[in-house]
Amino acid sequence: MEAINDYFGALLTGLTDVLPLSEHGSEAFVAMLLGVAIGFVVGILPGLGGAVTLALMLPFTFDMDATQAFAFLLGANAVVATTGDITSVLFGVPGEGISAAVIVDGHPMAKRGEAGRALGAVLMSSLIGAVFGAIVLAAAIPVVRPIVLAIGSPEFFMLALLGITFVATLSGGNMVKGLTVGALGLALAMIRLEPVTSIPRYTLEGVLGRSESLFLWDGVNFVAITVGLFAIPEIIDLAVKGTGIAERSAGRIGGVAQGVRDTFRHWFLVFRCSALGAYIGLVPGLGGGPAQWMSYAHAVQSADSKEDFGKGRIEGVLGPGAANNSKEGGSLIPTIAFGIPGSLSMAILLGAFLIQGLVPGPNLLDANTPIRPDIAALGGWVPSGLELTFSFVWVLIVSNIITVAVCFLFLKWLARITEIRGTLIIPIILLLVYLGGFTVANRSQDLMLVIIFGLLGWVMVKFDWPRPPMLLGLVLAPIAETNLRVSTQVYGTYGWMAEPGVIIIALLMLASVAYPVWQDHKQKKREEQRAAVTASPSPQAGSGDGGDGAA
Repeated sequence: MEAINDYFGALLTGLTDVLPLSEHGSEAFVAMLLGVAIGFVVGILPGLGGAVTLALMLPFTFDMDATQAFAFLLGANAVVATTGDITSVLFGVPGEGISAAVIVDGHPMAKRGEAGRALGAVLMSSLIGAVFGAIVLAAAIPVVRPIVLAIGSPEFFMLALLGITFVATLSGGNMVKGLTVGALGLALAMIRLEPVTSIPRYTLEGVLGRSESLFLWDGVNFVAITVGLFAIPEIIDLAVKGTGIAERSAGRIGGVAQGVRDTFRHWFLVFRCSALGAYIGLVPGLGGGPAQWMSYAHAVQSADSKEDFGKGRIEGVLGPGAANNSKEGGSLIPTIAFGIPGSLSMAILLGAFLIQGLVPGPNLLDANTPIRPDIAALGGWVPSGLELTFSFVWVLIVSNIITVAVCFLFLKWLARITEIRGTLIIPIILLLVYLGGFTVANRSQDLMLVIIFGLLGWVMVKFDWPRPPMLLGLVLAPIAETNLRVSTQVYGTYGWMAEPGVIIIALLMLASVAYPVWQDHKQKKREEQRAAVTASPSPQAGSGDGGDGAA
């Protein structure tokens, strides 16, 4: 009973620590608002993302107390993913390169005049996902240890394979094309230094020369490829049409309210994808890209008909939108409990723990021990570890509520951007493309990658080849390769296959492949039955023919 009282007491104190209800709460709230403002702007600019934002903001936390520092950092990181979806929907340029799944259906909706509906749906689903992820973080605190320790390298490898099996789902009805493009993504992911021996692998030294191929030693720039595949074809299309992004008027307010209603109409999908995002966030090393793409694949796989995905289907916006934010709560769990970062952003956040003199682990889950006993002994105010952890929960919730509320105030005007003439909007998109391709690593070679993959993306659009499988292959290939190597070294060449988690995930893989095949079989059978009914003559027609013959 005492433990329950400590839990809920810390939960309430964590809320007052980040709201302007006391002097230290007011300071933390102001810091959170400042972080939200920075994250809002950075999220709209493509290519930077949450990790870069945290790295740039980290030095400013030296003079802050722990609650202020984490309100500042988490406030920014929480909203980057949300506002990044605005650029993805409006311009087809990902706010965060690794989280580009919203583009696949969000931008086609904008092109047909439904930008407001897409934005309303993605923002509301993002808010629900953020709240869900925060609740998962709060609920997982008492039971987090066995969950995280149950996941080893064999399970990591199988989870990556599970994601790769979704290539069939993302292939737009043509499995051969989807598997071909997915294989191309896997091949591109092999271009880098070999992880164990550090020998350059497929870095084109014989073609480019040693000095010119150095930029490939770290692998191909994922952001450059994403921007090229999705943004350049849209720029070419805009230039050819000479009209705005929207092919017809967006209407009075662009359907924002309808997008919100869509979120609650498909509430079970939003809930499932939020849960999937939180779980993938919980697994260290997977991160936001797999969370979005697996959620998108789940949205496609669970739909009754799949033909409209990639052409502006609302479920294709809701699924990745929910997972994009729920993953943040999940990735905080191993970071706080074990000091194992759940994502790149969380790895940088660990730097803030060091700056504040904190050690992740049991101390941050203790309701009775102050995080800094030295300061507490001098009479200074410091929260307990559990109170600080629960302040993280409330920062995720409050910062996303503020962000979504501000976004909804401006959605009417944001949706109107899609109606501006292409000649005026193309320079803005080109600037975003430049920022997305160049600012990640500050290399001119990455701009060449943008152009090369932009032309490839344009060809793929013209000949109806799916683009998402390539990105899925790029995201998951390094995870699969690394964990397969570790699994074979630790468990033996085949020994890892007998792990219970591996067997369970393998069964899920079989189900994920068999279910769409079974659905397609049912659909074809129904179509054959309808065709047979249509082709068969009606009884009246038959009797009429007989009557004419008798006459």
